Amino acid sequence: MEQPLVSGTAAAEPDTNGSQRPVRRLVAVGGVVQGVGFRPFVHALAIELDLSGQVANGPAGVRIEIEGGTDAVAAFCHRLTADAPPLADIVSVATSELCPTGGTGFAIVPSTTGHGRTLVPPDAATCDACLTELTDPANRRHRHPFITCTDCGPRFTITATMPYDRSTTTMAAFPMCPECAAEYTDPSGRRFHAQPIACWACGPRLRLTGAVRREDGAALAEARRMLAAGAILAIKGLGGYHLVCDATDPRAVGELRRRKARGDKPFAVMTPDPDTAARLGHLGPAECRLLVGRSRPIVLLRRRSPTPLAPQVCPGSPDIGVLLPYTPLHRLLFGLPDDPPSPGVLVVTSGNLSGEPLVTDDREAMLRLDGLADAWLWHDRPIVVACDDSVIRARADGSPLPIRRSRGFTSACVRLPVAVRPILAVGGDLKNTLCLAEGDAAWLSAHIGDLDSLAAQHAFERAESHLRALTRVEPVRIAADRHPGYRSARWARRDGRPLTLVQHHHAHIASAMAEHGLDEPVLGVAFDGTGYGDDGAVWGGEVLLADYAGYRRLAHLAYVPLPGGDAAVRHPYRMALAHLRAARLAWSPDLPCTAACPADELRLLQVQLARGIGCVPTSSIGRLFDAVSSLVGVCHRAGYEAQAAVELEAAAVTADEVRDGYAFALEDPAPMLAAIVADLRAGATVPLIAARFHLAVAGAVRTACRRAHRSTGVRTVVLTGGVFANALLDGMCTAGLAEDGFTVLAHTVVPPGDGGLALGQAVVAARVADT
Repeated sequence: MEQPLVSGTAAAEPDTNGSQRPVRRLVAVGGVVQGVGFRPFVHALAIELDLSGQVANGPAGVRIEIEGGTDAVAAFCHRLTADAPPLADIVSVATSELCPTGGTGFAIVPSTTGHGRTLVPPDAATCDACLTELTDPANRRHRHPFITCTDCGPRFTITATMPYDRSTTTMAAFPMCPECAAEYTDPSGRRFHAQPIACWACGPRLRLTGAVRREDGAALAEARRMLAAGAILAIKGLGGYHLVCDATDPRAVGELRRRKARGDKPFAVMTPDPDTAARLGHLGPAECRLLVGRSRPIVLLRRRSPTPLAPQVCPGSPDIGVLLPYTPLHRLLFGLPDDPPSPGVLVVTSGNLSGEPLVTDDREAMLRLDGLADAWLWHDRPIVVACDDSVIRARADGSPLPIRRSRGFTSACVRLPVAVRPILAVGGDLKNTLCLAEGDAAWLSAHIGDLDSLAAQHAFERAESHLRALTRVEPVRIAADRHPGYRSARWARRDGRPLTLVQHHHAHIASAMAEHGLDEPVLGVAFDGTGYGDDGAVWGGEVLLADYAGYRRLAHLAYVPLPGGDAAVRHPYRMALAHLRAARLAWSPDLPCTAACPADELRLLQVQLARGIGCVPTSSIGRLFDAVSSLVGVCHRAGYEAQAAVELEAAAVTADEVRDGYAFALEDPAPMLAAIVADLRAGATVPLIAARFHLAVAGAVRTACRRAHRSTGVRTVVLTGGVFANALLDGMCTAGLAEDGFTVLAHTVVPPGDGGLALGQAVVAARVADT
């Protein structure tokens, strides 16, 4: 939680006999303070301190009038932020003095109206108190799959518009029974104004549809039985449908991979507890904090070997993505102590065909997931907007590195170091997210994904409309990527509002600057797979001197041809051959990349590269990783984004301790490539070569930053771009630059990849438009 801004403090003056006069204070609290149990918390705190007054929701947050002795009022104001409810995110506290009224008692009064903005909190994992009730046979919510309270449960994914009230959520269709209504109106209880409150008598109904049909508890029991028997189920979560199967069953996992057309892209798995997760991957203190936190993201752990998982779960990856149950329904899938045995680890992957957006609508799920699932476990509470699971890893220093920022984080505000006029940034075409910003606040949408399909573009439009409804930001300007072919930029051009186009890598750097509260020049190391450059080339290995107003290109990876565009991305051997040719190294048949290329294609590539046909130049470090991966025989055909780089990292982490990397300068990779070829022919192992290559890239970053510092005097370095999702490279670069005396900043709030672009676009466009 950010430190709130506090203004207007005052103290009571002593009266003539030395005692303190009563004071009455108006306290306005801004941030995420509605729908989180804040008013009952304030009520209980006032009663405990024997204070009088009132509290009400308002258009800009919560308004409190508090009266009593000076010390008690001071204690109240301190504990207001120090002891706030777990889902609250207080960003401002403004106080002013009122005339004491001598009143008694403290009341929760009706909400006030007017202008302002308050926010709905992100969805939150089931709290311990609800889990206790869930497993208690004597509790009326025993085994209830929708148990929730003010401290947990769905928020963002069920809220259509603001203010946050039951009538503006998808719970409006479920009238409360008398018992739930009594809890809802009891300020002393845990469910006071908990909008998703429900029970067996009045809440959503759980159904199993397929070859057999069941409802409620029987549906869950049958679902567990089917999973144990090897079935694949479509299960409705908070933000969409998942496809789920037993992660230890090779036949089930292999069949899910085939049906989903997943290729070799790793699956995430859900475990019932951290102990089980620790048997699958290396779980340090930082990873454990991420795993058990209320956001409950997928946490990337270094994979253990052996594990009980089917080999098809994450082939070729150094990591395993693990998450814990975050809804009562997920918890019940693993069963309670008196249930028959059920799978102890589940594959949990997005409910869609690869490349399509997440399914949220029930009817659509029955159609789009037909042929993928054997049965559907679903409920009748609608999902307002898709919200995929977040993915995160812990960096070497213990800080979080978001890979995908979505469920559990979406709708949380990012505070900006600069004030901006209302603006909408539409991100890129891969890993798309949107950003709305106004004043010193920015809000990112949930992960939308790649905009290749018409369904994904419709999801983009729904997410934009929903984000505007929640934030009440009406943008006066739009920001988009400069790439002339991006669908997101075409949408922005059609919109008609003033448009600012932002260079791709400038946006990457600005996003990291914004989340760290910087408004000063930095050295930005932006490494990724692709980004439209000022000269029409495909950039991606950039060192820029940048601030929000502009940038200067200081260094970049030497250009090589990108033969066939996307074809080179899908076939890393093409990039390997292009790099070899640029380095004047022969396409010898003994090299794995040459052997992997079909003979006819090899001849065509020779002509294509010689004549420059369909060969836009690229400076991409991502494509260099692809090239080396194929050159050493790790990955020749990529079935998912960055597969070649992921598998090269997997090889590198298995190497024995390696101290020396290849000699490598960004301006001339030829000596490094020649050394790799020599090592291959000398019989060096692939892990050794992969590790030396990673060290070489980290060394090139150090060299480029030293030179940049000498010419600019700047000592703050930002590491950004999708390549820095590579934990091994990130750690090497951070350690080396710190050793050289640089201040090194990496992403901790938004992803380094294209999922963080929109934040950077927003702040750059706002600054450029104001100059």
